[in-house]
Amino acid sequence: MGPAAEIPLLEGPVLEGEFVRLEPLAHGHAPDLARAAEEDRGAYAYTWVPSASTADVYVTTQLARRDAGSIFPYAQVDPASGRAVGATAFLDPRRRPEDGTMFAIEVGYTWLAASAQGSGLNTEAKYLLFRHAFEVWGVSRLDLKTDARNGRSRAAIAKTGATFEGVLRNWSRSWAPGEDGLLRDSAIFSITREEWPSRRAALEHRLAELTPR
Repeated sequence: MGPAAEIPLLEGPVLEGEFVRLEPLAHGHAPDLARAAEEDRGAYAYTWVPSASTADVYVTTQLARRDAGSIFPYAQVDPASGRAVGATAFLDPRRRPEDGTMFAIEVGYTWLAASAQGSGLNTEAKYLLFRHAFEVWGVSRLDLKTDARNGRSRAAIAKTGATFEGVLRNWSRSWAPGEDGLLRDSAIFSITREEWPSRRAALEHRLAELTPR
């Protein structure tokens, strides 16, 4: 395998369903994200979410990470209004050293406006991302992780069918208020290629029971 500069960047298409349209993140999404983030910040205790004044910096930071090859960020857009109501991303691609092909990926950096939570949007977004990872990129493993203290996020991840694998101590940066520079314990979940057909069926069943807004 050649030098790191030759590793291909992550690229993703628009992913569209009934509840959500995932658009590659762009600076044009910043005003909507600023509005979405300020609806009610009560659920963001352990999550990196921009404020109205930092939405532009948030987008710039994520796009710089995209250009470095470490993530591919999406805006989560409500098809009914056409407005971005949150964000998510593919991140941390793991590649085989012999040929650079990707065998694992993580889904994270996910947050939603208060008004979009519990609407079915998150379920469909995860379904679209998982399906792309397994069926287009052909990964063998998909990861999700969250602050081990974040019970709400852990429950939401479990509902996707991901398997809880344990808690890794001092694993990644903490986003909790007052914990700048500190590390958090991370709860790790995964879905494997062998599990994906049953997880896909379960997610499709959940989506079929929901009514688009």
